[in-house]
Amino acid sequence: MPTPAAPPGPCAVAPVVDVTVPVYNEEHVLRSSIERLHAYLSSALPWAWRITIADNASTDSTRQVAHALGAELPAVRVVELDRKGRGRALRAAWTATDAEVVAYMDVDLSTGLEALAPMVAAIRSGHSELAIGSRLAPGAAVARGPRREFISRTYNRILRAIFLTRFRDAQCGFKAVRADVAQALLPLVEDEAWFFDTELLLLAEHNGLRILEVPVDWVDDPDSRVHVVATARDDLRGVLRVFASFLRGHGRADLGSAARAGLTDDMGRQLVTFLKVGVLSTLASLAIYLLARTVWGAGVSAAVAFGSVAAANSWANRRYTFGHHARADRRVQFARLTVTFLLGISVSVAAAVLADGSRTREALTLVAVWVPLAAVRFALLRAWVFRRRGVPSTVQRTRWSGGSGAGG
Repeated sequence: MPTPAAPPGPCAVAPVVDVTVPVYNEEHVLRSSIERLHAYLSSALPWAWRITIADNASTDSTRQVAHALGAELPAVRVVELDRKGRGRALRAAWTATDAEVVAYMDVDLSTGLEALAPMVAAIRSGHSELAIGSRLAPGAAVARGPRREFISRTYNRILRAIFLTRFRDAQCGFKAVRADVAQALLPLVEDEAWFFDTELLLLAEHNGLRILEVPVDWVDDPDSRVHVVATARDDLRGVLRVFASFLRGHGRADLGSAARAGLTDDMGRQLVTFLKVGVLSTLASLAIYLLARTVWGAGVSAAVAFGSVAAANSWANRRYTFGHHARADRRVQFARLTVTFLLGISVSVAAAVLADGSRTREALTLVAVWVPLAAVRFALLRAWVFRRRGVPSTVQRTRWSGGSGAGG
């Protein structure tokens, strides 16, 4: 159960929500934005809160304005950093907080503030560990130029293609995280700049945490100084780095009491994911087979087609269908996967050789064989290759069953 909250309103000690606003050379807008945010939180947020202005090495009078606001307004504090980087600012502010929930928003307040309350409520109720504002979720109302819209959608589609992410908008500057979860994930986040958001979300999903996506109203700031193309390039480098890290078995957080217990039976989701992976694998194998058949015989072409896709298929099923991310039991699992591979390639070669004739006949025969073979393979993967050894001690993509973390 959530811990009892202090009375609603600004609170200098142990707030429920700590809202960080990272700033760099924002003297022209800082006062109006913080006053607007302060007024909104005072009137609309039903929990005790604090505003943290995280100044990361401003060279204008931003820091002086921030301290003036801290002296004038209740529950406004200032965190000072000597180096730039939005991620660095958030890390410093979130690490030095005593709140249950940490959140942040961009200083331009482009995102409608009314999305904050449902995000925090979902985290405190135990529904989610993270909540993000989304400009790409159904119901969002967004006003921005075509270039930024195209780059944003393309970038998020790349994330979904590579990581099969469930969230739609990694970059919206409006997020909230359960504080104990943030403390567990932050040591794994390497980026200190704009990719910080994406890396945090990828690590959260990699560890089986639930992310709530709230559609927001968002108006592009015409005075934004974000270099979109350069930022997108750096983000893509970060994507490749995180993907390589996950491939090596890294990225697992010690969640402790923040972890959720695993389901004892997740067959429905496993079967649907297995079918998705299987359909893509079948289409790729057929294309490779027909291409190889112009050079080699039916048997060799079937072996090449099945073997070319098998590694990617096994990796996807291990990670996404059965939720295994860590190194534990990997050697045993790969050895058993080799057995299922040999079974599959043997059946495929035999079927192609027997059907040797027209390309259409061979292709239909292979599909007719691969369908029951997939059923056998799913049974082997579930009951033998990836069989659980009791209740896992780490998160697996399941319901939260409680715990003694800060979110209760």
